Amino acid sequence: MKNLLTTAFIAILAMIQLHSQDQVDDPELQWSSYRGYYSGGVMDNANLPDSWNVETGENILWKYRVPGLGLSSPVIWGDKLFVTTAISSADTEGYKTGMYGSIGSVEDESEHEWRIICLDKNSGNLLWEETACRGVPKQKRHPKSSHANSTMATDGNFVVAFFGSEGLYCYDMKGELQWKKDFGLLRSVFFAVENAEWEFASSPIIHEGVVIIQCDVMENSFVAAYEVESGDEIWKKERNEYPGWCTPNIYYNGDNTRVALNGYLHRGAYDFDTGEEIWKMSGGGDIQVPTPILYKDLILFNSAHGKQSPIYAIHASAKGDLTLGEDETSNEFIRWSIPRGGSYMHTMLVYKDLLYNVKWNGSVMCLNPETGEEVWTNKAGSGNSYIASPVASDGKLYVVDDQGMVYILGAGSSYELLAQNDLGEICMVSPSISGKSIFFRTINQLIAVSDTKN
Repeated sequence: MKNLLTTAFIAILAMIQLHSQDQVDDPELQWSSYRGYYSGGVMDNANLPDSWNVETGENILWKYRVPGLGLSSPVIWGDKLFVTTAISSADTEGYKTGMYGSIGSVEDESEHEWRIICLDKNSGNLLWEETACRGVPKQKRHPKSSHANSTMATDGNFVVAFFGSEGLYCYDMKGELQWKKDFGLLRSVFFAVENAEWEFASSPIIHEGVVIIQCDVMENSFVAAYEVESGDEIWKKERNEYPGWCTPNIYYNGDNTRVALNGYLHRGAYDFDTGEEIWKMSGGGDIQVPTPILYKDLILFNSAHGKQSPIYAIHASAKGDLTLGEDETSNEFIRWSIPRGGSYMHTMLVYKDLLYNVKWNGSVMCLNPETGEEVWTNKAGSGNSYIASPVASDGKLYVVDDQGMVYILGAGSSYELLAQNDLGEICMVSPSISGKSIFFRTINQLIAVSDTKN
């Protein structure tokens, strides 16, 4: 009997370990790049609390003080959380929040240290940190920017950090540098005023062992693919594009894998294997920031600056030049568009068959993603400006204003403010969700929120 019980216990333990390993290996359960799986911003079954208090510690799993400045979101694979920062004792201006039209740069030419930090997501304990490079930044930053804006990407074997003009770096999960690349000066500036330097912000993605980067800059814009294990170039394509701050995404048309890029002069898609251009179009906000997202057979694009602020719903079978005529809102491959519905900064969110778009002033527009029909529009809370893109979990949306107030909205066909919680300091970074926690990056720290009572 004792031997039978021992055998049964070993079998149960093996099943638990196997299930745990399956969860670690499942990309859908990882927050592996900007806004998680395919930049969707959704992680259900997290059972997050509706209330927390940073000062008293209520439902605060841990806090970790991050040196320097960075607007990169945390990425997580298994129990490892990664984040980047740029450190300088002389760059002390912090961030200027609010809605304003100043295009000037922060006048700082001090030496910086670009660092990758790896924490245990459950405890906040430091596992390792590595300095990628040191020096005076090749680009100045905007007052609402940093020198570490790009979110990292990981596939569970490697983790990649992109610091724009300071280079692209690949580490293994233990922090050993595997390879690095220097692309020279990547001028991330306002296209109309070239001395308005705002710093690089496009994040890398990893898909099936390949790193994709989008570099829309003042000169020599390009999109490129590299083997994540070796850094070897697979393909690289020039782009005729204004400087932009968009992160690419992956979508599928049947058995064909595509790379989708937002843009102004050159929004489009490329073949994942060869880099061949599949389709393109122009039009939209002329300072492009949001990442394209996916819904069924549609790729959804969003931008807003200058005279145009459209949303486009483009069919996955698109090919050729899709540019709309002056009075057109749809064509063979553009299922629908809204000429004045876009958002300047925010990546949209599709959740439970509804599309949400947050604007800089905190107005949230809810749409039918199949048709573009408006379901409701309402401002989330009372904040002055909102930069962080929203995320969702278990029927709730999380919208953050620049001062660090988190508004929890009910996902559905009518506006409902369920709760609001103050992080206590500036927050302009999209949250990340993993396991039973949601992670917020503020100006000074990472905060892990979880239901600590259960």
